Amino acid sequence: MPQLIASVEGVQIKHVYLQQDRTTLGRHPDNDIVLDNMVVSSHHCVFDLKGLADVFIEDLHSTNGTYINGKMVTRQRLHDREVIAIGNFRIQYLAQSERPSGFGATAAIKLDALGGAAKPVQAFFRVVAGSSAGLEVPVVKAVSTFGKPGVSMVAVSHRRDGFYVAHLDGTSAATLNGDPIGTHAVLLSNHDVVEIAGTRMLFQLQEQA
Repeated sequence: MPQLIASVEGVQIKHVYLQQDRTTLGRHPDNDIVLDNMVVSSHHCVFDLKGLADVFIEDLHSTNGTYINGKMVTRQRLHDREVIAIGNFRIQYLAQSERPSGFGATAAIKLDALGGAAKPVQAFFRVVAGSSAGLEVPVVKAVSTFGKPGVSMVAVSHRRDGFYVAHLDGTSAATLNGDPIGTHAVLLSNHDVVEIAGTRMLFQLQEQA
């Protein structure tokens, strides 16, 4: 079954199996694949599935364009392992794969970060300084973004072995325990402190009942 794997700066953010005849991608929530970033147009491009495995990509007159191998595309057939570029997003096309059982279900990730035997945990940020001090923000998505667009934004990705943070956007670097956060994803530990555009947040892991 054809699939798309989207990433930003090496951090995987979406994994989609192409089952419909037409799969849309864009910034607007009504798309099948939503990439919430200003480099992505409201309705950026579409993937057309022809037959069982032939997939065509078509740019929907986007502002910043859709690129493959450095060339802007209007409509063309995708080949196995080609990489589509939209701004900082990279979307790899895989022609065939077996769909894993249980794909799409939300499952708790087991971590050793709390010490002792691995147990299912929940992750959240507690704002400790800034205009929203005291607010708790759960980290429940495969990738969650925090910060201010154009100023400082980070992406926190939920992987099998933990939660990772990486710089996503903005001219000002966020910090992790006082050190600048780069584009290379770094594993978060319980009680790490992340500061983004003047807002300081405490990362916490809590065992599920």
